[in-house]
Amino acid sequence: MAGEKNKEKLILDAAIALFTTQGFTATRMEDVSKKAGISKGLTYFYYKNKEDLFMALTKKAFDLLKDEFRDTLRAKGKNGLEMLTDLVQRIWKFEKDHPVYYQSIIHFLDLLKKYSNPALKSQINPLILDSIHFHKLLEIQLEPTRLGIQIVSQGIKDGSIRPELQAEITFYTIWSMALGYEKMEGPISFEGKETKISPEAWQRGFLKLMQDMLKGTIQATKPQVVQASLF
Repeated sequence: MAGEKNKEKLILDAAIALFTTQGFTATRMEDVSKKAGISKGLTYFYYKNKEDLFMALTKKAFDLLKDEFRDTLRAKGKNGLEMLTDLVQRIWKFEKDHPVYYQSIIHFLDLLKKYSNPALKSQINPLILDSIHFHKLLEIQLEPTRLGIQIVSQGIKDGSIRPELQAEITFYTIWSMALGYEKMEGPISFEGKETKISPEAWQRGFLKLMQDMLKGTIQATKPQVVQASLF
C-alpha cells in the first residue's frame, strides 16, 4: 500500500511540475510518466487519462485547502473575525504557494457551475464525468465551506461579527471576495495603471473594509434632499 501511495505521489508531483511549466493542454500522459520515472502503462493503471489525473490533483488541492480551514478554526485565543481574517490571508498564500492546486480549485468551481445546471452539463468533457476522482470531489467539495461557516458562526456567537448576519451567506460572500481579490491583483500591479494603488495598500484596504463590514462599523448616510427649481 505504501508503495502504491508513493507511486501516486510521484505521478501527481510530476503532473504539477509539468502543468506549471508547460500547461495542461501541452502536457501528455507520457510526459508525466517520464517525469515521474514510471512506465506509461503503470501511469495509466493509476489514472485512466489526463483528465482523470487532473481531477485527482484537484482532490488533493481540496484536501490541502481544507487543512488551511481546519488549522484556522483550531487557532487558540482568537475571535471569529480574527480567524476569518487569517483565513482570507491563508487563501491568498495558498494561491501563491500552490498555483496549480489553486487554479485546479477554480477550474472545479466552474465545472460545478455547469454540473449543477442541466442546460450546461453537456459542455463538460465526458472523460471528466467518468473520473472517479471527480465524483469524490462532488462528495468532499463542501468540507472547506462547512469549516468556513463555523468560523463565521463563532464570530457571531462571540460578538466580533454583527449578529444580524446569516453565517452561510456571509461566508460565501467573503470567500467570493477573497477569490476576486486574486483576480484583481494583475490590474492593481500593472505599472501603467491610472489608479495609483500599491499591492500592499490594496491588501490592507481590502482587509480593513472586510472587517468594517462584518463588525458593522460602516454607517450608511442618508443623502440630503436639496430643494431646487428646474427653471
